[in-house]
Amino acid sequence: MKLVPRLILMLLALAPAVTLAEDAKALVADRDYQVIATPARYTAEDGRIEVAEVFGYTCGHCAHFEPILQPWVARLPKDVRFVTVPAVFGGHWDAYARAYFAAEELGVVHKTHGAVFEAIHQRGTLPVQNVSAQELASFYGGLGVDQARFVQALRSDKVDGKLKAARSFAVNAGVRGTPNLVVNGKYLVRGSSFEDVLRITDALVARERAARRGR
Repeated sequence: MKLVPRLILMLLALAPAVTLAEDAKALVADRDYQVIATPARYTAEDGRIEVAEVFGYTCGHCAHFEPILQPWVARLPKDVRFVTVPAVFGGHWDAYARAYFAAEELGVVHKTHGAVFEAIHQRGTLPVQNVSAQELASFYGGLGVDQARFVQALRSDKVDGKLKAARSFAVNAGVRGTPNLVVNGKYLVRGSSFEDVLRITDALVARERAARRGR
């Protein structure tokens, strides 16, 4: 009798994988995703499947996506690597992309990322456009970041290089707006809603996982 519950548990454990595999087969190119002509990951190959989010701090859609996205990210399996890529479209996009990369250089993105969205879209304590380096430094300083080090990072060659890499990645992937998810540098995800985008992303991750296993 003990074998029956154990069998049920095994079947339940397999069910999500089966569903994802079926979803992957049911996906339609140019409706659910766009194939990237020249596949290119944002990060170096490390054995994991990369999911990259191209986002903008000033983007209202990105701010609304964030509370839906983060619980999904928290549940990702170990063979998936999630990375955030600020959009470098010029003007205020670049100013906030530079701020993101400066925070990344200082190792504080984990405590500042959500706060920047909140400051722009809820509190209004950061402007959407024409934000100055001093305004950014003062804001990050309020989060416990050394302002002098932040400004130094903001203007560093490393951050300049990261901006170029982010711009190149988005252009190659065909990203023209935000938020957008790119799976393993191969697929630009489409979808009719945020939930649909995540469903399609899960299915594309399953497709990549199956391809790596030679199925």
